Amino acid sequence: MRQTIRPSGSLSGVVALPGDKSISHRFAMIASLAEGTSKLLNYSTGADCHSTLKCVEDLGIEVSEEGTTVTIEGRGLSGWLKPDHALDAGNSGSTIRMLAGLLAGQPFDSEIFGDESLTKRPMGRVMIPLAQMGAAIEAREGKFPPLKIHGGVLRPIDYTLPVASAQVKTCVLFGGLFADGETIVREPMMSRDHTEIALREFGADIQVRQRVITMQGRPKLAGREMVVPADLSSAAFFLVAGLLVPGSHLVIQDVGLNPTRSALLDFLLSIGANIRVLKIESVNGEPIGDIEVRYAPVRGGVIEKDLTAALIDEIPVLAVLGAASEDGLVIRDAQELRIKETDRIATVADNFKRMGIEIEVTPDGMKIPGKQKFKAAEFDSFGDHRIAMAFAVAALRGDGESVVENAEAASVSFPEFWKILGSLAQS
Repeated sequence: MRQTIRPSGSLSGVVALPGDKSISHRFAMIASLAEGTSKLLNYSTGADCHSTLKCVEDLGIEVSEEGTTVTIEGRGLSGWLKPDHALDAGNSGSTIRMLAGLLAGQPFDSEIFGDESLTKRPMGRVMIPLAQMGAAIEAREGKFPPLKIHGGVLRPIDYTLPVASAQVKTCVLFGGLFADGETIVREPMMSRDHTEIALREFGADIQVRQRVITMQGRPKLAGREMVVPADLSSAAFFLVAGLLVPGSHLVIQDVGLNPTRSALLDFLLSIGANIRVLKIESVNGEPIGDIEVRYAPVRGGVIEKDLTAALIDEIPVLAVLGAASEDGLVIRDAQELRIKETDRIATVADNFKRMGIEIEVTPDGMKIPGKQKFKAAEFDSFGDHRIAMAFAVAALRGDGESVVENAEAASVSFPEFWKILGSLAQS
């Protein structure tokens, strides 16, 4: 699919975004293990989160959808049934990594695979702690999908994460649901804590002190109604668009404002962004609010160390903002970008060169001078949703009509992206 984007005079309007991907995945998985009916409101419309729903259905759980409301009939911790075929995680690293912890505790063997992109993403970070819990997992070349998981009795562990990772933390805690005793996860720095919040909301006994999470195994989880906040990672594209296009004024509604995800707003404010939170409330343990953004030139800066880990998903679109900033943007310690859906350092650099943007690529990041002129170009998403959307935003600042090839990649996380973007552009 080819998507044409014309430069915009300004962007204005109220933006309603799909539900947060990270939270949607977790709610669906936990609801399938709870006893009774759960209703998940504003569930993500992205393909990744529907891969999770399909896997849950294939494990014998009844799932129904009405618009963005998903109803799941949970059957308790012992309610999953052996699937009669391999589970398909699609393009979703979240699905395969987190489900691995749950599948490891089942009284049956299973296999889970994904698309071509996912088969290149290493799974060693979840296989190591699960092996310590007693799981037996086979993988291609010892670390790549498909994963063959020999389910069985798991034991609790006290595990220190080598690097902060919400997915690995979640995998260990999910395995710990099936272990008798206390599972402990220690984080080198705090990662997003949606799993801890969701488990507590569904009834698990889980305590968090500083960066140590302690959970009692074999809890009785109860089905309930949960609201998924709008996705802050999706909001990032509109925040940057509002800052990039002169005269813009946007209000983004009901966005998840979890403090473990606030690094994006903190960074944008630190470089001079004109952003305000208009209201904030707590829903199912998660803070939710409206964000207002107005056009403003920004200074630029440096993303490195812990900040890089916190902003890893937003770096492609922040790189676009960096090229328009006063001082440019330097990104370091971002080796993980090389093993996302694409090598995002390489695909950002490729598309920058197409539009005449200067960039210096380093092994672990990039250096982008500021005050650059954006030229119209033919971009390629390379099948990566965040690359497709980042360069759609870049095209708004172009000097003519641009095209994004393979634009359908956006549907992995945000099927409505093109429609919403088009509705905000003013001639």
